[in-house]
Amino acid sequence: MTNWKTYYDNYPVNQELIWLNNCGTTPVGKKTIVDVTRYLEAYSRHGVFNEQEKYLTVKKQITSIISKLLNCNSEEIGIIHNTSEGINFISQGLALHRGDEILLLENEYPSNVYPFQHWEEKGIHLKFISMADTPAQFLENVNLAISGNTKVISLSLVHWCTGMPLPVTEIGQICKERNIEFILDGAQGVGLIPVDVKKMNISYMAFPAWKWLLGPLGLGGIYVAKDRLATMKTIFKGQSSVVNADEYLPYKSEIRPGADRFEYSTGNFTDWVYWKSTLEMLSEIGFPVVQERIYALKEYLADGLRKKGFQIYSDSFAESKTGILACAKSGVDSAELVIKLRENKVISAVRLGRVRFAPHIYNSFEQMDRVVELLGS
Repeated sequence: MTNWKTYYDNYPVNQELIWLNNCGTTPVGKKTIVDVTRYLEAYSRHGVFNEQEKYLTVKKQITSIISKLLNCNSEEIGIIHNTSEGINFISQGLALHRGDEILLLENEYPSNVYPFQHWEEKGIHLKFISMADTPAQFLENVNLAISGNTKVISLSLVHWCTGMPLPVTEIGQICKERNIEFILDGAQGVGLIPVDVKKMNISYMAFPAWKWLLGPLGLGGIYVAKDRLATMKTIFKGQSSVVNADEYLPYKSEIRPGADRFEYSTGNFTDWVYWKSTLEMLSEIGFPVVQERIYALKEYLADGLRKKGFQIYSDSFAESKTGILACAKSGVDSAELVIKLRENKVISAVRLGRVRFAPHIYNSFEQMDRVVELLGS
């Protein structure tokens, strides 16, 4: 049985704050501080020739854990900087024609909208799918929105404001049947809900390190299915984009066959060491165990808030597990609540007029009790 207090004690933030904005950013734990410090000390003595952490080894460890989590091959994973960068790589690599249509999510996070706006100048139409209160209703909206011109659907795994997982498997099947490119913003989903890119028929996905994967700011991943790697256009070409990249001369024209082509230059290796540390921790616990712990903390908090008269948005899709809790109370300003919580050392966010909470494994049930107590007062 997992000793969750070990993880509570591992995160110094718990001595100062109750951090419940883990779908926004996550703090660093002691284990990772030790791992990164050990690497930096070795680097200070031997530079890139240190034996503590080797570039290719760390890269392989990161992509191996991520590929197992997503059920894909390591060659389909690249280490990038953030979701916006990844979605831009994907969008710029598509082959579309005037009159084609891209479907996006209403009230979507900008990372999954801005990268597609350049297509409007080329005669491509951007169309938004209406959001719904349940996955089933949203699936109906998707079917209504698709037309004969729809060539791309780009959505989030989980809605960033409400925490509702979208019916990705069903949408992926529709895309497969109708020859539509299926792109996902995995920011709020990777690490929180089970993701099988093959079963879900996902062609492309980008996601950050610093949310449910507990990694550093400014690092993330990109997934591109092998058959799409063979056909997509590679816009950015740097020293690391090509085959035999370490042989600088003569210049190369052959692009790497895998998704590591998007690692087009030297990465921030210290952050790679950071991310490897958190991924190893989560992998050792087991991602299914991690996810169930997050769900349990979220449900415990939701139960307490219901008793205080709060409306819990996820009650409308109770059959879909999530770790994001959006709530509101009639007659109470949610933005003011978030400010008051911050004054009492509880970190949350306000989204679409609701208070949004997102616990992680290092949080405790006692912290949830404290939040309920504060909001009850």
